[in-house]
Amino acid sequence: MDIEGLVAILAALVGLPWIILHYVTKWRAAPKITEEDERMLDEMYNLARRLEDRLNTVERIVAADNPDWKPGLNAPQTPTQYQINRNPNFDRSN
Repeated sequence: MDIEGLVAILAALVGLPWIILHYVTKWRAAPKITEEDERMLDEMYNLARRLEDRLNTVERIVAADNPDWKPGLNAPQTPTQYQINRNPNFDRSN
């Protein structure tokens, strides 16, 4: 058997599994989002949505009082913009 064949066999039997296992280990060691982080993101999302609703209400009031006033970038949008379904089993009703 020549040296090139031996190198090819070693690369296939040792090198390939070593590379795969190396990246599997890196993937498992990567930080993951915790349930607490998920709750915090949901709270921040709900807070941002409420603040945007308040801002839209203020803009509607100002627009009603001042016909020449034009709303900013946050013009009122339809309520369906808030329907985000990341997990179909997750209940957002509470």
